[in-house]
Amino acid sequence: MNKYPLMPADILLPKENFEKWAVIACDQFTSEQKYWDETERIVGDAPSTLRITLPEIYLEDNTEARINTINKTMREYLDGDVFNVNKDSMIYVERELSNGKIRRGIVGVIDLEDYDYKKGSHSLIRATEQTVLERIPPRVRIRRDAAIELPHVMLLVDDPDMTVIAPLDSKKESFEKAYDFELMQGGGHIKGYFIDAENQKNIGDALNALIADSEDKLMFAVGDGNHSLATAKECYNISKSLNARYALVEVVNIHDESIEFEPIYRVLFNADAKDLIGEMKETMGENYDGDDAQVIEYISKDENGRLSVKPTSKLPVGTLQSFLDKYIARHREIKIDYIHGEDVVKELCKQDNTVGFIFEGMKKSDLFDAIKQDGSLPRKTFSMGNACDKRYYVECRKI
Repeated sequence: MNKYPLMPADILLPKENFEKWAVIACDQFTSEQKYWDETERIVGDAPSTLRITLPEIYLEDNTEARINTINKTMREYLDGDVFNVNKDSMIYVERELSNGKIRRGIVGVIDLEDYDYKKGSHSLIRATEQTVLERIPPRVRIRRDAAIELPHVMLLVDDPDMTVIAPLDSKKESFEKAYDFELMQGGGHIKGYFIDAENQKNIGDALNALIADSEDKLMFAVGDGNHSLATAKECYNISKSLNARYALVEVVNIHDESIEFEPIYRVLFNADAKDLIGEMKETMGENYDGDDAQVIEYISKDENGRLSVKPTSKLPVGTLQSFLDKYIARHREIKIDYIHGEDVVKELCKQDNTVGFIFEGMKKSDLFDAIKQDGSLPRKTFSMGNACDKRYYVECRKI
């Protein structure tokens, strides 16, 4: 097969009990212990991706011991009777979301030689947000000795004529089914189909045609999992092994009607709400009435309000983040978290010394142009859907 932007791989799937196997991406529900407690209860002693990933809520909880256990469990799963090996596979995925829409995607591997997360890159695959370099070393520690790769990376393709993924819908009944099950904890339903060799080639040819028609040669923008893909790249840079050169991902079309961008809000813990809000008003203003005004809502246990501010960035999240970075640098006791959903922000802000911020998000139609023009967006700018709609770990690959 010719070199294509997305290629088949030897994909591992569990032989049974997908309902307990599939767990949501590790960077979700990072301030909601109840979610992970319930996941533990559901999984019990069954083989599960919960045992071979590190939910970020536990990143500061005896991390090295957890990583060692994860690596040991990966080897046990590979040596045991857990997986079926599906050679040279790509999987067509249909995921029912919380709003009832179906998100369609293709699981395959990309060549990390085609990817560069640095701002201003002109590579085939690019980051959509600023990569926080401090977040990479801890993730490298998790991946560098791992025997299995589990992706929650979702790549976006700019395919307005629906040439890559949409044609598979009418062909899926002729494909062998890979899985069909209900995802735990309100994740909706998911179906997967093995794509035959002819249609794998059709996908590759359609992707290559998009590149040929593009002046900028931007093929994929990272929709979810920016830091996970950056970690994969760094691990490849370290090892230069053939397996490490590739990364398993899901590709979705940004023009699919199911793709909706949701803002990722900010919540600060261990913060003096009165001091923080006071400095915001003094530094950013609160009653700017220009046509380009950006509105930022703040929420705390004792005070809620809205600031109308003059932009310092194209997006409200960029204007806010610029202020927060400077403030937190002078208040090291503060912890910031990135939260999906207004209701979750409001619930968290019922606690003492907690301040949340809500603002308008970006339009998905602006994404590819913004990357081409600006290189990348402020970190944690958008999310594709609600937290429960994020990618679950299902497919694996031996690395």
